[in-house]
Amino acid sequence: MIINDLWYKKHPLSTFLIPFSWLFCAVIRIRRQAYKYNLLTRNHIPIPIIVVGNITVGGTGKTPLVSWMGKFLQQHGFKPGIISRGYKGHAKEWPQIVNSDSDPYLVGDEPVLLARQSGCPVVVSPKRFQSASILTKDCDIIISDDGLQHYALHHDIRIAVVDATRLYGNQRCLPAGPLREPLNWLAEMDFIIMNGSQDKTKDTMQYQFKLLRRVLDDKILYSLASLKGQTVHAVAGIGNPDKFFNSLRNNGLIVHHHPFPDHHSYHPNDIQFGDDLPVIMTEKDAVKCQNFANQQHLYLPIEASVNFGKQLLSLINLKIKKR
Repeated sequence: MIINDLWYKKHPLSTFLIPFSWLFCAVIRIRRQAYKYNLLTRNHIPIPIIVVGNITVGGTGKTPLVSWMGKFLQQHGFKPGIISRGYKGHAKEWPQIVNSDSDPYLVGDEPVLLARQSGCPVVVSPKRFQSASILTKDCDIIISDDGLQHYALHHDIRIAVVDATRLYGNQRCLPAGPLREPLNWLAEMDFIIMNGSQDKTKDTMQYQFKLLRRVLDDKILYSLASLKGQTVHAVAGIGNPDKFFNSLRNNGLIVHHHPFPDHHSYHPNDIQFGDDLPVIMTEKDAVKCQNFANQQHLYLPIEASVNFGKQLLSLINLKIKKR
């Protein structure tokens, strides 16, 4: 793909686009300063907000981390809620309360996934302050799925998730590189989470594969290891589909891969390949395919494993004391 070559390899077009990156950086700096000096209104709510996002375009693993965080905070006595933009949701009115059986076409795929996985109340709206205001009635802390670049809502704790393999690409801002913000702004983060890293000196997150489930009825079937040596179709409409495909190959599967754009709206023909081979997809894809899947179609649930839970709790309690 041209974008992958442009941002993560030495592509001559990237150099040509550098002046546009300078312009992009200038615009976001002006916008940040406008919020800093109250030229634009920054909204506050009466409970702490943790924002989990990334400074690069594409998937880094923030949604699995948000899901883990929701369950983790509940285990430690909090009543967390989750807010999201509801990207590619087509609802006519906002905000929308999201349940495990909500239509991803209306509210977005990731919010439905979070409602299913986390057990937390989830509310979506392009205006995050609206969603956060609803959750203050029943929650004592809010997790924002994405939103590091949403300066209109005050954040108490900022977490950036980084793909430990791709890192920051060519370290240039859009459109010459994948950065949404200049790299030196990472110094403002409370945590920088390296997704996929084994470095114990850093804050890390890794994926743990769970048992395969059938998309059609969510029935638990078997482990990924039981398909070792078998040929399968793999479907992924996520930010970095190669990571999913490589995970299957690393577990010994022979993979016919079928990548789609992130947040792809699936149609039945997208997941039918004219044979009886198993079709494995991500859980994010499965929420959009359930209505037309058959017994061939499986999804691979993942669970985040992190090493910074104690540090996160300490910082949350410190922020609460300062309020």
